[in-house]
Amino acid sequence: MELRLRGKAAVITGGSVGIGLAIAEGLAAEGVNLLLVARGAERLDQEAARIEAAHGVRVVTAACDVGEPASAETITRLAETTFGGVDILINNAGTGSNETIMEAPDSKWDFYWNLHVMAAVRLARGLVPGMKRRGGGVILHNASICASQPLGYEPIYNVTKAALVMFSKNLANEVVGDNIRVNTVNPGLVLTPDWIKTAKELTAGTGGDWEGHLQAVADEFAPIKRFASAEEIANIFVFLCSERASYCVGSAFFADGGMLRTI
Repeated sequence: MELRLRGKAAVITGGSVGIGLAIAEGLAAEGVNLLLVARGAERLDQEAARIEAAHGVRVVTAACDVGEPASAETITRLAETTFGGVDILINNAGTGSNETIMEAPDSKWDFYWNLHVMAAVRLARGLVPGMKRRGGGVILHNASICASQPLGYEPIYNVTKAALVMFSKNLANEVVGDNIRVNTVNPGLVLTPDWIKTAKELTAGTGGDWEGHLQAVADEFAPIKRFASAEEIANIFVFLCSERASYCVGSAFFADGGMLRTI
């Protein structure tokens, strides 16, 4: 299927690993130039150089923490000076949490609110004007099945991802008249480095069968009985960036292997 994305420009946060990196690969394969954002400069630059060489697109980087207010200004400025604005924004940066509501301090709530919600708000304010000048665009948010079906050990993650979905819906209504489509993707279990790291830590004292641990998680939660690959989730993002998804506005798309227990 021809997606007609060649020559467009995209910002991807959390773009050096996991789902964000897979989205970067998928868009680059379609001829999209990239501005990749992540905290670790060394890994970010390595992946950018590899993608650029593999796909013949331009890839620039911004090593910053999107949870910090000043980062949105840095990213917006770089997008303007490099590409004259961008056509696509992928708000992907995020991470899981582990706490109880009764014990978690305000500082932890603030950290996740800034990372999962305010980063998306600030980047929309910064990049939407450029999208309008370019005739339209696409904004996609990587939320989680936990926005609708929470996991008990990470209430802050659940709450902030739910807020991200609601922000996405409101932003979609506000900018659709400018030919900017906004949607959310809610993945279920995805085999990212974070999941692997956690599984290894949890099984270190009991034989180290981290793969068996992950399989048990998949067996318990996902009727499909496996984790998704990052590439499987990235394929949905790439499609939603294209004209082929032109009637998709303000929606949340679940990619969860049947994990969601409601309709």
